Amino acid sequence: MNTSILKIKQHKRDLLENHIKGSLNQYSSLFGCDSDAIYVMDLDGFFLPLNPACERIFGYDPQRFSKLTYMKVVTVEHLDRALSFFYKALEGKLQNFDCQVIHQNGAIIDVNITNYPIVVDEEIIGVYGIAKNITEIKQRRRRLTEEIQQREEVYREIVEHSPDAVVIAKHEQILFANNTALHLVGGKEKSEIIGRNIYDFLLSDYKKIIKERVKLVETGKIVDFIEIQLVRLDGEIMDVEIKAIPAIYQNEPARHIIIRDITEKKRTQKMLLQSEKLTVAGQLAAGIAHEIRNPLTAIKGFLQLMESDKNVKSTYIDIINSEMNRIEQILSELLLLSKPQGQKIKETSIIKILQNVKALIDAQAILNNTNVTISCTTKIPHLVCDENQLKQVFINLLKNSIEAMPDGGTINIEVDKYNENSVMITVSDQGSGIANEHLDHVGQPFFTTKENGTGLGLMISMQIIKNHNGTFHISSSPNGTIIEITLPL
Repeated sequence: MNTSILKIKQHKRDLLENHIKGSLNQYSSLFGCDSDAIYVMDLDGFFLPLNPACERIFGYDPQRFSKLTYMKVVTVEHLDRALSFFYKALEGKLQNFDCQVIHQNGAIIDVNITNYPIVVDEEIIGVYGIAKNITEIKQRRRRLTEEIQQREEVYREIVEHSPDAVVIAKHEQILFANNTALHLVGGKEKSEIIGRNIYDFLLSDYKKIIKERVKLVETGKIVDFIEIQLVRLDGEIMDVEIKAIPAIYQNEPARHIIIRDITEKKRTQKMLLQSEKLTVAGQLAAGIAHEIRNPLTAIKGFLQLMESDKNVKSTYIDIINSEMNRIEQILSELLLLSKPQGQKIKETSIIKILQNVKALIDAQAILNNTNVTISCTTKIPHLVCDENQLKQVFINLLKNSIEAMPDGGTINIEVDKYNENSVMITVSDQGSGIANEHLDHVGQPFFTTKENGTGLGLMISMQIIKNHNGTFHISSSPNGTIIEITLPL
């Protein structure tokens, strides 16, 4: 059996050599001008060089080259692949592939090889081979690939450490997100957001406008930043500004989306607006206070003349004087808006302050069928505070509560230790409460739900508590409003 195979191979080898000497000999001058190595291989893969380029590319003279096969010249990494293509050519199929060969001097050469069968009398007797040296082309490609990879690494490094959140999306799917984007949505692992639909993180109100902008970006247009609200993984809503630009990601068109957290920006804008309102409020307060004081001075002058009139009851004079002094005190506090004054700090009892306030407000409370109660379960140390300013705070709160209960009710004032260093005063009423949409605006100048209110009372009260290093918290429901104030002991 082996003898028969050897005879067949030898027969085909003889046919191949005759074919080279006969049919191919007429093309020898043409082969000699070709820069590509042209050769034939017998059924065992031994080379038969046809032109001088074989020696230039492989480095072997014709005699030595004819004693070599693929096994000797192709690198180990590419050998199986090269042999596979050689046997496919012997089956009658044209093959083209790239591989690496070892030059006679040991250098690694990149070549592109084309194999196709040699057919004589309808028998395949060998394989034509053409090897093109593509080392420079491959090197250029490798350099270009390395440059692209370096650029991608630099780009990725810049994006990863960008202070802005960066997301790359294709259609509606998130393909990439940097660490800032992960933290922005409250995630711990990038797998929590990569692969998800980008609209999962948008409020439904913004989906339509974002889809319209996506269409613009996909046509190559650049859009400006737009403010929207984002839904974090924990369900929290946050303000952001977002912009998308056309990009290529993994060799495919995509969108490079920049997202900026503008929570601080919004807060700063709100503070600036509040500051502007306070400035205007202060200017108005100063004008109002001075306008009232002018006629008040005249009234006090005539009151002093009336004191000498024996026909006027002295008790009336005392009441009028007391109320005039009260008006002056309120005007002085109103002027705090425009020209803050130094606090008159002294040690006093918070219970005493509240009892004095209750005494002042009781007359109005009784007229409105309202009962004011004060309770304290523990002994409370004295506060270091401005007594008059705190009185003003609680007068404002009690008046608001009375007005919130037109049909009467009870106002409870509870005093208790909040911790070792502070006391909490809780004022609760049974009114109709404050609507949720109004709660965020409580304390802003000129914001009021009262028909004839100015919105300054609560604002001044909050500022007084803040100046005493305390806290002011308000909560409300249809069953009433609760205000919690803490003050340092």
